Amino acid sequence: MSLKQKIAEDMKTAMRAGDTQRRDAVRLLQAAIKQSEVDARIELDDAAVVTIIEKMLKQRKDSITQYEAANRQDLAEVEKYETNILLAYMPPALSEAEVETLVDDAIASTGAESQRDMGKVMAILKPKLAGRADMAKVSKLVKGKILN
Repeated sequence: MSLKQKIAEDMKTAMRAGDTQRRDAVRLLQAAIKQSEVDARIELDDAAVVTIIEKMLKQRKDSITQYEAANRQDLAEVEKYETNILLAYMPPALSEAEVETLVDDAIASTGAESQRDMGKVMAILKPKLAGRADMAKVSKLVKGKILN
């Protein structure tokens, strides 16, 4: 079952159960997927759906920070709930050791020696790690390994 099909099934389940909060969160995800498909005029695969979910997770994280700074716990709780729903559709995260191994392999295969080679390394890593690791942390790890 593709990720889009799983999301559609979860939407039906939430509607049948009368779980409006879950239904609304899944509906937001479905709308974002549909909007992306319409904009690009293509049918999205699982990797593209994961990219959309990552973007939505980042938006939720930023919103939570802002709501908590403004002392709006009610809105922050809604965002946290939506974050938990979105996280359920993400592929399992890699451990730090697995990420480090992939980074070492990518550096070795590209022969990266300076910061100018970082783009080559990241180009190899991005498809392998999309949705499975924090790319900002991966970037810092690559930079640290190349410069040392």
